[in-house]
Amino acid sequence: MRCLLIEDDVQTARFIRDGLLRSGHEVTLCSDGANGLQQAGNGAWDVIVLDRMLPGGIDGLAVLATLRAQDNHAPVLVLSALAGLDERVRGLREGCDDYLTKPFAFEELLARIEALGRRASVAANPSVLNVADLSVDTRTRRAYRDGKPIALQPREYQLLEYLVRYQGEVITRKRLLAAVWGYHFDPETNVIDVQMSRLRNKVDRDFPIALIHTVRGVGYTVQPLDETSHD
Repeated sequence: MRCLLIEDDVQTARFIRDGLLRSGHEVTLCSDGANGLQQAGNGAWDVIVLDRMLPGGIDGLAVLATLRAQDNHAPVLVLSALAGLDERVRGLREGCDDYLTKPFAFEELLARIEALGRRASVAANPSVLNVADLSVDTRTRRAYRDGKPIALQPREYQLLEYLVRYQGEVITRKRLLAAVWGYHFDPETNVIDVQMSRLRNKVDRDFPIALIHTVRGVGYTVQPLDETSHD
């Protein structure tokens, strides 16, 4: 999952970040409310872990209230040393999805984060993903272009589904390796290049509008661009 961690305490932030990375999740860290709020609006986050008390004049509840006012419905888990019932109720009423008091065990934090991610995935992800005339049916694990079935190998399907699910975003090689192959480091392999070449041949070859594109030096993106040649 893509996790945004907004936490000003260096030791706590490192503890959470390192644990999430070891568990196979991506983590972006912000140390104050202003930067956290900006990052929260800049991407599609699976879960936001938000400290209740932050420096810089924008505390955790202010960040939360602003996100909800902006119609940002990313799941938010609030961390707080304020353990009183009134504070927990206030956090929930402001729009957080879960509230965990400090100190905490990382195993419990991880379980709560992953539970939020699962619930959000079921609620937000339709069974059929579409971009232009390409459809990906996540129930049957089949893909269609202009209504015609595309014969995909299992890994090709996984790659295509992930790209379409995050259509419009530039997906880095490292992120693809983690999401599709389970590598949480770059093993200096050309596996992505080989699979992407095969996938583009199947998805784009016979159509005037290419959907899969290379962003040189960064990664790949899926979006309809009116071009007949590929990078």
